[in-house]
Amino acid sequence: MEIEVKNLTKVIAKNTILNNINLKMEQGKIYGLKGKNGSGKTMLMRAICGLILPTEGEIVINGEVLGKDISFPRSIGALIENPGFIGNYSGYKNLKILADIQGKIDEEHIRKTISLVGLDPDDKKKFKKYSLGMKQKLGIAAAIMENPDIIILDEPINALDEKSVKVVREILHEHRDRGALILVSCHDSEELEYLSDEIFIIENGAIKGHRELKEGNIDEK
Repeated sequence: MEIEVKNLTKVIAKNTILNNINLKMEQGKIYGLKGKNGSGKTMLMRAICGLILPTEGEIVINGEVLGKDISFPRSIGALIENPGFIGNYSGYKNLKILADIQGKIDEEHIRKTISLVGLDPDDKKKFKKYSLGMKQKLGIAAAIMENPDIIILDEPINALDEKSVKVVREILHEHRDRGALILVSCHDSEELEYLSDEIFIIENGAIKGHRELKEGNIDEK
């Protein structure tokens, strides 16, 4: 599994949101995306998910061009901005609906995933009654439950307590170790460094730096 972003530019209403981004990512690693609000982190994640098309450049996933050869990555789980669940359904019922689309996992696996993120699969509470932290946990569960090749999480630890942050950390490391390619953004720089194998620094829609944490070196462009 490899993702290559080539000369990616996205212009919306004459505003350049992403500016000539070039980067490569491979399986079995967690990549952190570091930048302020409005720097382009979420837009880049949306582009890699196939949710927006570039104005210029391309995204190549395992040799296939996104938006040309494939509409979306073939195996991906993502949590970007607010999770889009059905408000009147329970967490379990929401995930069951999503799982039924591809039929890759059974009900027991769904229940185990819900428990893994710290929720109760038997809880009948409607999603609209969930706290922000519970919504985040369900969003993470949806992203990881089918063991996708690519996992993209935008601010996954937002509104989570310290114990839950540790659980998410362990979950992501387990998925990395099974060979997933993971891209995550986080406002907490210390936590992002703890999570990641490499970090891309993004400013004003452009990649300004790349840090390989295991080797402890940083290359500012």
